[in-house]
Amino acid sequence: MNAIPQSVIKQIAVVQKGEITEYYVYRNIAKRVKSPENRRILDSIGLQEKAHHDIWAIYTGKAAKPDRFEIFLMSLINFIFGYTFTLKIMERGEDRAKHFYDSIKEHVGEASRIAEEEDAHEHELINMLDEERLQYVGSMVLGLNDALVELTGALAGLTLAFADPKLISLSGLITGIAASLSMASSEYLSAKADNHPNALKSAIYTGIAYIVTVALMILPYLLLDNHFIALGVLLAIVVFIIFIFNFYIAVAKDQPFGKRFFPMVAISLGVALISFGIGYVVKMLFGLEL
Repeated sequence: MNAIPQSVIKQIAVVQKGEITEYYVYRNIAKRVKSPENRRILDSIGLQEKAHHDIWAIYTGKAAKPDRFEIFLMSLINFIFGYTFTLKIMERGEDRAKHFYDSIKEHVGEASRIAEEEDAHEHELINMLDEERLQYVGSMVLGLNDALVELTGALAGLTLAFADPKLISLSGLITGIAASLSMASSEYLSAKADNHPNALKSAIYTGIAYIVTVALMILPYLLLDNHFIALGVLLAIVVFIIFIFNFYIAVAKDQPFGKRFFPMVAISLGVALISFGIGYVVKMLFGLEL
């Protein structure tokens, strides 16, 4: 014990705090998981994290206190994005921890065994992940992408045709609600034609993705008096929505981020630019001053 450098002890203390924090995170996630088997695996892995904490306590000489903020943050991420995304974010942290275990093997004999158990975590988690919302990612992409392209273009065109932000937001809301109902109906009929067992649920995911996107996009016109500033904020929101959604897909489904992100941004902003030009032409031709 005395032969272990103090710098290594300090690093062990950091890892120890991470282990006890992850124990509480796994336990909280397990409470929200419906599948008994998935819940059992999560509880088991959480107890293993607690056991790792206890091993590190032998070297640091004390128990570690969990990071309450990280527990809250991970619980919030789990609530919003689901356990697949949350667990994969956590596994990225464990990848970094495994490098640390390799570096201290000469000082701590248990490090190799703990590293092997961390590897087992990863395999167990990958095998258990079967979250419902990931089965409907295609439906969400359809609703999100259509809302972004269609409504970004509509609002950009209306921004120049109309000068009143409230009128623009009302027009956008009516367009968005009608389009969301149309998209959900089309998705239902398409899934039904393909004999999809959960056609209605697929349609609901499409409709929800569309409506949430619509709500975020018309928000600047409801809050701001200058319609051009509102358009700028709208475009920033569009890029942000695309970023968040594609980051979620990249992490949860292990897909490349840029392959989907950049084309979606280019299409949405390109349609906005074209629609803005159409709005200008319409305004000049018909002399609209609303």
